[in-house]
Amino acid sequence: MTLHDPLNAFVAHGQVDIQRRTDGPLAGRTFALKDFFDLAGVPTAAGSPHWLASHPVPTESAPVVDLLLDAGAHLVGKTHTDEMAWSLNGENHHYGTPINPAAPGRIPGGSSSGSAAAVAGGLVEFAIGSDTGGSVRLPASYCGVLGIRPTHGRIAISGAVPLAPSYDSVGWFARDPALFAAVGAVLLGPAPEAPAPARVLIADDMFAAAGPAVGAALADGLARVRALYGEAQHVTVAPGGLGPWRNAFRLIQSAEAWAAHGAWVEAVKPEFGPGVRERFAAASRLDPEEVKAALALRAEIRARMDDLLGDDGLLVLPTGPGIAPLRATPEAELDAFRARALELLCPAGHAGLPQVSMPLGTLDGCPVGLSMIAPRGRDEALLALAQKV
Repeated sequence: MTLHDPLNAFVAHGQVDIQRRTDGPLAGRTFALKDFFDLAGVPTAAGSPHWLASHPVPTESAPVVDLLLDAGAHLVGKTHTDEMAWSLNGENHHYGTPINPAAPGRIPGGSSSGSAAAVAGGLVEFAIGSDTGGSVRLPASYCGVLGIRPTHGRIAISGAVPLAPSYDSVGWFARDPALFAAVGAVLLGPAPEAPAPARVLIADDMFAAAGPAVGAALADGLARVRALYGEAQHVTVAPGGLGPWRNAFRLIQSAEAWAAHGAWVEAVKPEFGPGVRERFAAASRLDPEEVKAALALRAEIRARMDDLLGDDGLLVLPTGPGIAPLRATPEAELDAFRARALELLCPAGHAGLPQVSMPLGTLDGCPVGLSMIAPRGRDEALLALAQKV
């Protein structure tokens, strides 16, 4: 098929037309693949012309690609990503910014920017992204589509460029809740036996961090969730504040990113764009003792989240602190907004828990997502919930 891309969602080197089967649970459903995952015979750029130039063309595809193709899905192209996937904005210094169909003039969110834009704009029916610090969940919120970060490690992310492996997760976007769940059935494999969700927990501190306007925009969506489960319990997720949780994520992610790419950065000396340049520079100068303390705090956060959720809880929170910022927002403003977003996004990542963002709110004519976090391995409960709300 001829790829029509008025959104700058797809990379020029990744236009393909691959359908391995005409039967299967995803037969004929079109999808796109974030250019962070390998596809046999097609270059992987990871949002960086320097990575593209310094790495061979893959000879094997990432396992997630084979799973989808074997289920009958039809791959039409690879999509733009933020440089090395280390951003939440979707503005790539080298390749430009995909258009956000749900909020033209505003960023699509990153790093799975092209995948979110392609789904929101109807160019494909679903798309694969990756989520380390929020790179599926936040674009889903900005673009008004469904997006999920699964339980960490439940879906193999081999064949993808690493960023921070202890957080990196395969994720996906869709507009249709039934298709969203069908993709999950293919990628997640057999569901573990577990009790049905029975308790809804409202994250008061996270709604407070997002602000009253976001809370008001999500009120109806929250009411729809509560109607499914009855009485809800109000909780404080981080009694000591979300700031230390965000800082622990920054330190661990930076340490892992430098471990993964430091040698390449020093050898190739890539010309990173704004934001990514500063993050890699800071990663090269980390204090090991600070990283050690962050890892200890992460263990405490994991225990805290597991204790809150038990085996039948669902935690409700805003996906992000607001609507998508305007394109070309000054870097300092974007950094401040990114920090606020990470406070809401990092708890699931720290604990390795599944989180779904659902397009259940609108603010100033732009979408905002309502999120649910489930106990470890309870991804299917979130996919079922997305079909009910």
